Amino acid sequence: MRMSRSAAGTLFVVGALTLTLTALVYPSMLGVQTVSSSPTRVIATTSSGPLTEADRDFVVKVRAAGLWEFPSGELALEKGTTPAVRTAGQHLINGHANLDATCRKVATQLGITLPNQPSPQQQGFVATLTADQGKKFDQDLANILRVTHGQIFPVIANIRATTQNTLVRQLADQANDTVLDHITVMEQTGLVNFDSVLFQETTPPKLPKSSMTPPAPAPGEPTVILSPPAGFTPPPSTTPSPAPTTG
Repeated sequence: MRMSRSAAGTLFVVGALTLTLTALVYPSMLGVQTVSSSPTRVIATTSSGPLTEADRDFVVKVRAAGLWEFPSGELALEKGTTPAVRTAGQHLINGHANLDATCRKVATQLGITLPNQPSPQQQGFVATLTADQGKKFDQDLANILRVTHGQIFPVIANIRATTQNTLVRQLADQANDTVLDHITVMEQTGLVNFDSVLFQETTPPKLPKSSMTPPAPAPGEPTVILSPPAGFTPPPSTTPSPAPTTG
């Protein structure tokens, strides 16, 4: 799995922006089902609009999702036994490389600290897929990714409907398109067990905070960049959304 690191990608505060905020550490709970203790509380006033706890949490969720779904896509290219599964892997890689680039830009502009590793729960998903072989891999990829994307879909819709921050709103637009695309390609594998998926989406396990929390980056740690493997060809039906601008 190729997740390259680049010192040039290290988060910094952009002085040219007229932001009246300091660096924000991400909250203690970051799982798909987690919400802020006070989601509507404004934690910063920025040139792109007020930033709430829910806005900040969402930016971090987008980052954490890419940190495990991108390598899952690489595994699909390597281990998928059908063209549909390998195509799903292409979409995961392409979608999260583009979405993460936007997420990192937005986080820098808003002063939000991002993780460099997914949560222990998300690391467990990757470990499962890494250990899987053959048809078992295909089935687990399709169902795990269909569940997690189904869970985050309404979260994106809520942020898109309620945020007053234009940067967060544009990130939500891109995330919505990406997640819908990924849901679609998982279903097109023909391997999704919809009864099981619905049950897991509506009755998620109650995990401790530690399982839902990505580890914080060390001071000065270079930001992980999600770089597609050499020779990677993006799927033709995927068109990256434009990067957001301040406004």
